[in-house]
Amino acid sequence: MPYSQRNILAAVTLFVVAPLVAEYLLGDFSITFLWPLLVMMPMYGGGALLIRELTRRTGRGWPSILLLGCAYAIIEEAFTTQSLFNPHYLGMTLLSHAWIPSLGISAWWTLFMLNVHPFWSIGVSIALVEGLFPSAAGVSSSVRVASPAAGLSPSRVPAPWLGKVGLTVAAVFFSIGAFFSTTYQLHHDPFRASRAQLLVSALFVVLFAAAAFLIPPASRSQSTGRRNPGPVPPPWVMGAIAFILGAAVFFAPAFWDWPAVFLMFGVDLVFLVALGLFSRCEGWTPLHTLSAGAGGALFYGVHAFMQPPVTPTPKPLVLMSHTTLLVLAAAVIAAGALRTRAARRAALTSAPAEVPS
Repeated sequence: MPYSQRNILAAVTLFVVAPLVAEYLLGDFSITFLWPLLVMMPMYGGGALLIRELTRRTGRGWPSILLLGCAYAIIEEAFTTQSLFNPHYLGMTLLSHAWIPSLGISAWWTLFMLNVHPFWSIGVSIALVEGLFPSAAGVSSSVRVASPAAGLSPSRVPAPWLGKVGLTVAAVFFSIGAFFSTTYQLHHDPFRASRAQLLVSALFVVLFAAAAFLIPPASRSQSTGRRNPGPVPPPWVMGAIAFILGAAVFFAPAFWDWPAVFLMFGVDLVFLVALGLFSRCEGWTPLHTLSAGAGGALFYGVHAFMQPPVTPTPKPLVLMSHTTLLVLAAAVIAAGALRTRAARRAALTSAPAEVPS
């Protein structure tokens, strides 16, 4: 398949995978109830694709993706669903835990959303699809000549999939998805956030987006010195760590209120520090990145069995749906691992004098 066609296929795959991970693999919807997928794809898929392309086109890596994922989370939860401020969203009392009266928000729910969307909705989806399309994602370009004497390290940022037209299309889809999702929510729920809440939310969207692009491009930051030669856990260990920490975030009891917030914050700190330290080591490979995403995806698939879907569905169909999606996720992970390994071997074979990423 020509390289340009692989790029388009990768982009379309991410467009579909993002809402499948965010809502179906999580267990909110059964695969017998697929029409909402078409409604979710523009916002989830368009958002994930837009974040991925903006980050990769500017030579930036996962810190920028996660920061833009935080901006996405605020757009969806503060403006589209307004769940950050609505005390009776979906008939639940999500804001009653770790309530901050002066801000009109729940510290627990806000931090939970800043975990769910950046890591799972955006991060896991991108990691899985980049694993499925390693050549198009630039695994080969992550193996390049480096000069040990100069202290240079190879760039590890995958290549973009889309040009300017494709990027514009992704932005249009995301805008359309956000508009119609917001319109639907406002039509079906009388709650309205205050102007002050929306203004502060918009400010945080700008701050997160600005922070994402204030991070130097990976190629520039990696050229300032040698990478850490320290050991890196095997990829499967990174997957297990992501699975366990994901479980800690979801199973932090909301009724603990502030202790649950501190627990989530501690889990986030452990994950981000571990990811930051290990990903700077010479032994870190694209397979490690895929494994971290795989751990998150598999946790979602297992978690689905522990919650009912948001739409009434017969239990046998629910079990069939959860099992099918978990098996499908495992198959995607296995295929991604095989393709990533094969692409890496091909890159090293074609450039034996180069330094592996």
